[in-house]
Amino acid sequence: MSKITSYDELIPMFKNGMTVMSGGFMGVGTSEVLVSALLESNVEGLTLIASDTATEDKGVGPLIVNKRVKKLIASHIGTNPETGRQMIQGELEVELVPQGTLAERVRAGGSGLGGILTPTGVGTVVEEGKKKMEVDGREFLLEKPLRAEVALIKAKKADKFGNLVYNQSARNFNPMMALAADLVIAEVDEIVEIGEIDPHEVATTGIVVDKIVVGGQ
Repeated sequence: MSKITSYDELIPMFKNGMTVMSGGFMGVGTSEVLVSALLESNVEGLTLIASDTATEDKGVGPLIVNKRVKKLIASHIGTNPETGRQMIQGELEVELVPQGTLAERVRAGGSGLGGILTPTGVGTVVEEGKKKMEVDGREFLLEKPLRAEVALIKAKKADKFGNLVYNQSARNFNPMMALAADLVIAEVDEIVEIGEIDPHEVATTGIVVDKIVVGGQ
């Protein structure tokens, strides 16, 4: 079965209340096409896991502006005023996670681990409600893994099996999120035949990629 799909075929894949991961950092490496498809599907009540909410008109920012997100798990929100406004008004639940911890929680979710131990946040508000453990005389927080029903991935190139090549730093959170979701959808700039990509360039193997769309096709 071909993994290559169209923009219109993507829209029915999204459901109200689902958990969505989106790659990207400040919009770089975020799929604008897949965010647009998610908006067009009119789903709401989403839990969004992302590094940040970029700006009001970039990255996953439009999902916040259009109030499609019920809960946000991210490392910072300061560049999108609407995210802060909704949080203060009680319209959006926000879980702020240190960026390194966020990355490792996603990685743990993709690896089937029960969580990670980190000293980051010990003695701060971050530790509230979390289990603390002592290892060799040092305190750590147990941070639980993160998974999603859908991951929205942006890559530079794919072959027809779904092996992905990223564009330099636009790689960021994308590869780890591709391992931590039940359905992985990748927007790519181009699709080539199997065997045309140097295996050394592949950062996400096609075995975890379910759907591929080229731009807005």
